[in-house]
Amino acid sequence: MNIRFAHLNEQGIDFAVFAADAIAKTPTARQRLLCDLTSRARRGGLRVDKSALQYEEGNGIYFFGTPDLVHFLQSVGGVFNWTHQLRV
Repeated sequence: MNIRFAHLNEQGIDFAVFAADAIAKTPTARQRLLCDLTSRARRGGLRVDKSALQYEEGNGIYFFGTPDLVHFLQSVGGVFNWTHQLRV
């Protein structure tokens, strides 16, 4: 399976936003998934200072991850231009 993600830089901070959600949909499961995807992106040679998951639930788009990055993503409406893919 491929996971789309965006690797971006804002104000000198490199961050990754993954279009993914954990199967269990619990904070613990989401944290595990985020850690795994962030580690994979770093092993792929990307600098990632902060990261978040972006997922759809019902009619809304939601975020899970580094609190200030989540706040930023909420304020801009999320990411819709994916720059990379991870094979998992």
